Amino acid sequence: MRSLLSEMVVDAGRGRADYVDARHVRSRSERIATRSGRVDRVERTDDEGLGVRVRVGAAWGFAATRMTDRTAAEDALSRALAVAAAQPRSRSSPLASEVPASGRHEATGTTDPFSVPIEDKLAVLSAADTAMRGDPRISVTQAEFLAFAEETTFASSEGALCEQRTTECGGGMTAVATSEAESQVRSYPGSFRGQVMQGGYEHFAGLDLVEQAPRVADEAVALLTAPPCPTERTTLVLDGEQLALQLHESVGHATELDRVLGLEASYAGTSFLSRDDLDSYRYGSPLMNVTADATVAGGLGSFAWDDEGVAGQAVPLVREGVLRGFLSSRESAAEIGLDRSGGCMRAAGFARQPLVRMTNVNLEPGDAGSLDDLIASTERGIYMETNRSWSIDSRRLHFQFATEVGREIRDGRLGRLVRNPTYAGVTPEFWAALDAICSAPEWRLWSVLNCGKGEPGQAIHASHGTAPARFRDVQVGVA
Repeated sequence: MRSLLSEMVVDAGRGRADYVDARHVRSRSERIATRSGRVDRVERTDDEGLGVRVRVGAAWGFAATRMTDRTAAEDALSRALAVAAAQPRSRSSPLASEVPASGRHEATGTTDPFSVPIEDKLAVLSAADTAMRGDPRISVTQAEFLAFAEETTFASSEGALCEQRTTECGGGMTAVATSEAESQVRSYPGSFRGQVMQGGYEHFAGLDLVEQAPRVADEAVALLTAPPCPTERTTLVLDGEQLALQLHESVGHATELDRVLGLEASYAGTSFLSRDDLDSYRYGSPLMNVTADATVAGGLGSFAWDDEGVAGQAVPLVREGVLRGFLSSRESAAEIGLDRSGGCMRAAGFARQPLVRMTNVNLEPGDAGSLDDLIASTERGIYMETNRSWSIDSRRLHFQFATEVGREIRDGRLGRLVRNPTYAGVTPEFWAALDAICSAPEWRLWSVLNCGKGEPGQAIHASHGTAPARFRDVQVGVA
């Protein structure tokens, strides 16, 4: 495959295109789930093929094939060239320079999750499912195991030739409690399919689903009779997972440079930011430091090279509350005069063209100590934990989020549960209200498995590192 790709892109670059790259991708996934005491899903998928991308002047063309022989590869190249030729003519522009990628990278963990017998995984899921079903008010229980693996070979007409292999593993569980008038849900270790990281089966085993199951069910039942969240402006403390989604939606997507430039407007684009905001726009409080880091261990947005061969790197997005960077590609970086791409081009499999996507967009920890310390220093407010739903406009400016659970804070202590809590705001005003972030021991990565973008649509995986944080004077209420 290395020989096929390298020869093809070099040959194609001789007069037929200004730039060519090709990716061979083999993807595997496994999903195993139980639902209310029964096996709900046992599914394995394998996908393999070639994607070829060309640039002629400023016009891009892309084509893919499931066949991996030379004839199929050359046919995909011809189709990609035809797509580029059909594009409207526009001025030619350079790509940001990059040292051609070379080498091999593996991030696979200790134990290959695909090698562990399905029966062993089902035993863990069934035990967790059973442990959530002691109370008759628990109407639905779910437990899920997830594993993903991807092997990529990349070559370009500039001389790049590299290979990388990644493995991801994790899972989670959910309990739904119902009464005549109410339905409540609790999830662990996070909502929307739990928690996944780059690594082996040991990550899933370390989630301790069986041990956590009774608490998850008890909290779902307790929420049935909890009072509704009060509607007021107050101090808000967010747990790490909810803050990760807030970061994803109101910082990660907003700083994607193709959205900023108006090149991505069809799928929940664009952005409230402009190219002229770099190094001057006040995004949030001086405590706000955000980095897009493709090098952090275990992150779903970590890699040695992105899908146009740019080395993974750490890119400052916000420093002391001021916008300092964008998520970029070689083309968009050159468009605004940056010396180098941010290494943020990613594609969902071989059959999709790379787009500017998030790596691991992380909020750096502060010095507020533990979550207990943060609560103790808060006289009055609401603590919210575990996302339940979200809504944000296409410019990533106005938002409303709901969480599974809230707790009142009174005199520095967590008080009673409140149900159906929400909070709302405007992105720069919300981040300006940030006044405390827990310290490094509370910081961890949280996974997002459903980040959608592009037409045809493609979903990628990303992680966000956060520690619990406090925001002053936020509008909260009830869903």
